[in-house]
Amino acid sequence: MSSTAPPRPSTPSVTLRNSLLEFLLALMLLFGVTTIVRWVIGPSPISSAVTAPGLQLLIVGAAVGALLSGLVLSPAGQRSGGHVNPAITLSMWRFRVFPGASVVPYIAAQLAGSVLGVLVARRVWGPVTDSPPVNDAALRPGPGWSSLALFPAEAATLAVMVLTVGWFLSVPRLVPFVPALIGILVGLAIVLLGTVTGGCANPARQFGPALVSGQWNFLWVYLTAPMVGGFLAAALHSAFAGRRLVTHKLCGTHAATAHPTRG
Repeated sequence: MSSTAPPRPSTPSVTLRNSLLEFLLALMLLFGVTTIVRWVIGPSPISSAVTAPGLQLLIVGAAVGALLSGLVLSPAGQRSGGHVNPAITLSMWRFRVFPGASVVPYIAAQLAGSVLGVLVARRVWGPVTDSPPVNDAALRPGPGWSSLALFPAEAATLAVMVLTVGWFLSVPRLVPFVPALIGILVGLAIVLLGTVTGGCANPARQFGPALVSGQWNFLWVYLTAPMVGGFLAAALHSAFAGRRLVTHKLCGTHAATAHPTRG
């Protein structure tokens, strides 16, 4: 469907339903992430057998990437668009395939789901989840990083993801591969950047763990840098894409109705 089609704003009931779905998806993502970190990095038969940090990150990256792809492809993900990331929600709005009136409800739902997902994981797995090295799956950059250095790194990480996903969403034959692409990109970010910047690229990914664990250092960077990077990348794509505009929802399964960039 052309991105110049007449807009069809979401009704309040649709916005509420889809926001609740995003809440559920974020809850499952953070429960899954915390569970993966608990068993791969925390004390367990896996961490005892695989002691090299690089191999542990590889397992975490592969597992989280597969989990995220599955959430995007799930019935809930296909209904809501499968954002599960405030920065992606903002980017989809900037791509003009997502209504502005739904941006704040989606982001609020994703952040709330993030907190509850970590709390549920802590309840299920017990005190080990809150103790080092798990620390409720909270992220932190490697030694020597400052907030001013971390901000552009995190912004650039999400910008690369948004530009890549935007390209796939603008080429019809590539659209079906978007859910797998998202999992691959997130997995690579974890593997390549996990010990460097933390490899967050998702404000909801860090919000719940930081809030529950009390690790507030760099939180403002992890919350805002991906939003800035995603927005700028979407604007860059829209400015130079020519006829290759984004015309599909993030889940990549069907065309999206265009929406005005405001309201």
